[in-house]
Amino acid sequence: MLDTNIKAQLTAHFDKLNNDIEIVAYVDDSAKSREMLDLLEDIAGLSGRISLEQRRDADERTPSFSLNRPGGHIDLRFAGIPMGHEFTSLVLALLQVGGHPPKVSEEVIEQIRNLEGTFRFETFISLSCHNCPEVVQALNLLAVLNPNVSHVMIDGGVFQREVEARNIMAVPAIFLNGEHFGQGRMELAQILARIDTGAASRDAEKLSAKDPYDVLIVGGGPAGAAAAIYTARKGVRTGIVAERFGGQVMDTLGIENFISVKETEGPKLVAALEEHVKSYDIDVMNVQRAAALIPGELMEIRLTSGAVLKSKTVIVATGARWRELNVPGEKEYRGKGVAYCPHCDGPLFKGKRVAVVGGGNSGVEAAIDLAGIVGHVTLLEFADKLRADAVLQKKLASLPNVTILTNAQTMDITGDGQRVNGMEYIDRTSGVRHRLELEGVFIQIGLVPNTDWLKGTVELSKYGEIEVDARGQTSIPGVFAAGDVTTVPYKQIITAMGDGAKAALGTFDHLIRH
Repeated sequence: MLDTNIKAQLTAHFDKLNNDIEIVAYVDDSAKSREMLDLLEDIAGLSGRISLEQRRDADERTPSFSLNRPGGHIDLRFAGIPMGHEFTSLVLALLQVGGHPPKVSEEVIEQIRNLEGTFRFETFISLSCHNCPEVVQALNLLAVLNPNVSHVMIDGGVFQREVEARNIMAVPAIFLNGEHFGQGRMELAQILARIDTGAASRDAEKLSAKDPYDVLIVGGGPAGAAAAIYTARKGVRTGIVAERFGGQVMDTLGIENFISVKETEGPKLVAALEEHVKSYDIDVMNVQRAAALIPGELMEIRLTSGAVLKSKTVIVATGARWRELNVPGEKEYRGKGVAYCPHCDGPLFKGKRVAVVGGGNSGVEAAIDLAGIVGHVTLLEFADKLRADAVLQKKLASLPNVTILTNAQTMDITGDGQRVNGMEYIDRTSGVRHRLELEGVFIQIGLVPNTDWLKGTVELSKYGEIEVDARGQTSIPGVFAAGDVTTVPYKQIITAMGDGAKAALGTFDHLIRH
């Protein structure tokens, strides 16, 4: 099942194993069980430290397998065949069960080991979901380090009955002790903050005790990372506080216009950014959300945790988020048929009828992707024509299971209380109201800046963007801004990085003059 190159790479990785690994496979006579066994037999054949046992057990998900050490107390399982984006999760789990140290701080390892209680996690994923592996890998690590934690990755494409029984319509979907715990991308720090009671107050106390910075950057996306690198290289005390390092780029799949890199994926680019940032003396404070900016001789950034950070200058790089339709039913059915990531959630709608709202590049790309999975796609655009690039429009028009509706104003999204069952729109030309019977709605109508916490502080445009000058200076001296959160046009990764560098240089110039 594995090609020669992958086997060679895995053999090199497995040379690092310090402990024996026991794989127990739960199988039946199905093709999926045979496929899973082929994978596990390939893996077991690469190292004398890995053993494989087959079992038939009606009480276990089939096909699935567990990883443990001889005499160990690790409850870590994969239900399905972890290929695609999840193959890395499998390799990391094997290494960690085999005793290879994880790439997290000793402080985090100690926090995990000290967790008290029983935590039985289940994560439903799709193999095409690029947001799922981070969740799977974080929960796998918890299971490896703490016997009170168990985790199973469940491929929704294999266990569709369970997906339907739990009304799962977006991935990753995380359950803790049988109850819904979270949905969407979650980092290890976010998960720990949820289950480690008292962690938030401890963190707030530590953060508030930090000395003032010369430059404090709010936001950890491309703009924030570039700004931090530029200020750190100037030798000034620099900090980054971010709700999620990487920002919206973490949710971006294909990137093909980042100059000098022919193609990459959002998570890979963010990993490279994080590595670059951490090569400098930059204080990175992740999983922290800004609540207010208080101008003064020393600027204050107040966080939702209650912590207060101080700095001589501030660069705001909080980016943007998916714009919502704000129609009845959207919030009620989010995660129950209303989705924003076609790459992640598309496989859950295999063979079903869906709609995509938005005729720009993101909307048309989403419709093209979904057309290869779902039964039928209806694309709705408010304007009288699509706004996507001509090459994308041509591709979309060639697909037999796509209907394009222009001059269509979405009015509401309907459901049966459990999941979406349709939507209604008005034909803006005739004024006639129509209904579409469908199971999913993917919303792709652009971005809204993350500036709610700044209203009444800095000047904002009518669209909520921060007004900046050519140097990134805002209406408050010493407060700069960069990236998608500002009035700068063309919201692109590469322009955000340039804006971050520019704001950093403007900030340094402000520091030396004042």
